[in-house]
Amino acid sequence: MPLYPRRRVPLTARDVMAAPPVTVKQDARMREAAKLMCDRRIGSVLVVNDAGQLIGILTERDLACAIAAECSDAPVWSIMTENPVSVKPETPVEEVVRIMGELGVRHIPVVDEENKPLGVISVRDIVSLFRLITSLLAK
Repeated sequence: MPLYPRRRVPLTARDVMAAPPVTVKQDARMREAAKLMCDRRIGSVLVVNDAGQLIGILTERDLACAIAAECSDAPVWSIMTENPVSVKPETPVEEVVRIMGELGVRHIPVVDEENKPLGVISVRDIVSLFRLITSLLAK
């Protein structure tokens, strides 16, 4: 038995996700997605099909590759990450952090039972949560 019991943070994905998510359709152009990301000051957009279901994610890294390949007018489906790992709203934050660390991703979509996006959790959200927790513990 450890000297100090493990403390659990009783937070879920729903508690820390940015919502509503910013989405684009699969046939949107990368230039459009880049402008949306710039205007909203976000690092990714979720790509959805006509039924509103998550089919991909387009990140800053993807856009950098598109620009390097001179493909900024290509549709987002041509460079997005298909079928990204996602979590449900009730997923514990600890699990979200584990997934992000193991996969080396900076954005995790939060989806409902029909695979429709509800929000996104970014590394920035996790850092903000950590700062809040540490500031509360310091008091």
